[in-house]
Amino acid sequence: MSTVQQMLESYPADLGAIDQQKLVACIQACGECRQACTSCADACLSEAMVAELIKCIRTDLDCADICASTESVLSRHTGYDANVTRAALEACRTVCGACAAECEKHADMHEHCRICAEVCRRCEQACSDLIGSL
Repeated sequence: MSTVQQMLESYPADLGAIDQQKLVACIQACGECRQACTSCADACLSEAMVAELIKCIRTDLDCADICASTESVLSRHTGYDANVTRAALEACRTVCGACAAECEKHADMHEHCRICAEVCRRCEQACSDLIGSL
């Protein structure tokens, strides 16, 4: 059992009708995506062709920040506001899609971009899945 799941199960109040499996999957996907995007941006900075990767770096960092924020929003349940949760998920889904598209442009040349694109697509899907269950 993951730490995310353990924390949700230990929450003393009722979580309501939210699909806990999708919530766990989305929190984990956001964390994984944050890490992958941070690493990809750093790897891009080490590439000889760094000037050609400026947009990729910027998109990676934006995605990492939005994923971190979404992960935090999804991890808090006291005073839950579905509108805030939905907005965070929609923003995360959007930035993950944009980051994946940008990284896919470089995936043939840079393994870190290929990996990052795949992780972003998984997070994008996890956000969509959770939105669909709200």
